[in-house]
Amino acid sequence: MRNLLKVVDAQATRDGDGVHIHRIGGRVLNQILNPFLMLDEINSDDTSDYIGGFPEHPHRGFETITYMKAGRMRHRDHMKNEGVVEPGGVQWMTAGRGVIHSEMPEQESGLLHGFQIWLNLPADEKMQPAAYRDFPEREITHVNQDNIAEVHVIAGLVDVAGQVVAGPLPARATSPVLMDVELKPNANLELLFSNDQPALVYVYKGLANKLHKRQLGVFSTGAMLKLEAGSQGASLLVLSGRVIAEPIVQHGPFVMNTTEEISQAFEDYRRGHLTSR
Repeated sequence: MRNLLKVVDAQATRDGDGVHIHRIGGRVLNQILNPFLMLDEINSDDTSDYIGGFPEHPHRGFETITYMKAGRMRHRDHMKNEGVVEPGGVQWMTAGRGVIHSEMPEQESGLLHGFQIWLNLPADEKMQPAAYRDFPEREITHVNQDNIAEVHVIAGLVDVAGQVVAGPLPARATSPVLMDVELKPNANLELLFSNDQPALVYVYKGLANKLHKRQLGVFSTGAMLKLEAGSQGASLLVLSGRVIAEPIVQHGPFVMNTTEEISQAFEDYRRGHLTSR
C-alpha cells in the first residue's frame, strides 16, 4: 500500500497576461515532484481572470501537458501548428530544444477549467526537435467502475480495480502515468501502477485521503494506491513517473541541467536561434 508522505497546498498566483491560477511548483518542490516540475489549475467563471491568456512565449528542455475540463485552449506555435484543446481533451507538447507558442483561452458559457502540467526530460532528450500530439476526449481511455468511480487514463498502464487499461500516449523515457478520477461520495477505488515510482494526487474537488481541494499529496512507492472519497465525493488527478536522477536548473520557461545551458537558452532566444540550434 502506498502511504501519504507529504501534503502541498497550491498557491494562488498569476501568469501569462494576468491569468489567475493555482500553482504547485517551484525550485523547492522540483525533487519532490520529480519527474514533474509544476501543476497549474485554472478554474474561473469570470472572464477577466483568464481572458488575457498566455501570449507568445518560449520553452526548452521539458514537456507540457494541457488538459481541459471546461472551455477551450487554442494553441499556436512557430512550426505553424494550430489547434484547440476541447473539454476532456489533452495536448501533450514536447518543447525539446525549443518551441515558441501561445495558448489563448476560449470560454464556454464563461467557465474555463483546465490544467497545465510540466514534465521534465532527461538530459539526452532535452535538445530533441519540438513536437506535439492532440488527444480529443474520444481517444482518452475511460473506465466506469461499478458506478462508484469514473477514471480517465491519459498516460500509462494502470490496473483499475482489476481491469488493466492503457492511456493513448506513446511510450516516454519518464514512463508517465496521468489519470483523472471522479469518485462518488464515500467511494473507495484501488489503483495499481508503476510500483517503483512515487505517486502524486491532486484534489480539485471534494475530499479524498484527507486531502482537501487544491492540495497535492505525495505518496510513497508501492503496489497499490487506495483512494477514499469523503461524503461529498472527490475529483482528482493522479500522476506518476520515473524519477530523473539529474540536476534540475530552471529559470522561467527553460529547464536544463546546468546554469550554462540556461544562459545558452536565453542567448539562443535573444538571437532567434532557440528553435533551430
